[in-house]
Amino acid sequence: MGGVPEPHTGWTFLTNHARVLAAIADDHTARIRDIAAHCRLTERAVQKIIADLEEAGYLSHSREGRGNTYRIEPGKVLRHPAEAGLTVASLLSVLARDEAYRGDRAGGEATTVGERR
Repeated sequence: MGGVPEPHTGWTFLTNHARVLAAIADDHTARIRDIAAHCRLTERAVQKIIADLEEAGYLSHSREGRGNTYRIEPGKVLRHPAEAGLTVASLLSVLARDEAYRGDRAGGEATTVGERR
C-alpha cells in the first residue's frame, strides 16, 4: 500500500468507511498505518472506522502475532435503504473492477460511461 498520497479537499463519491473496507479487502493483514496512508486518513480515524464496521457486523479480526487479520462478511447487506438488497460483496466487486480498469488505463484518456476498451 505504498507511500502517503497527496491530500484531497472537497466532496467525494465514496465514504471513508467504504475506502477502509476496500483497503482491507485488498490486504486482509494490512496495518492501520498502511490503511490510513492509502485512504488519506489519520490512524485514529481508521481505528474508529474499523470499530464501527466491527460493531455493525461487517468486519471482524483475529490477532496473529503482532498484527491483525481481518475478515469481511461478504453477505452482509449495505445499510442505506437506497442500497436495499446489495451486499458488501457487490460493493467490493464494483470497486475491484474499477481498480482493474484504472490499472489498464493508466496514463490513458478519460472515457464516457459505458465505453469499453
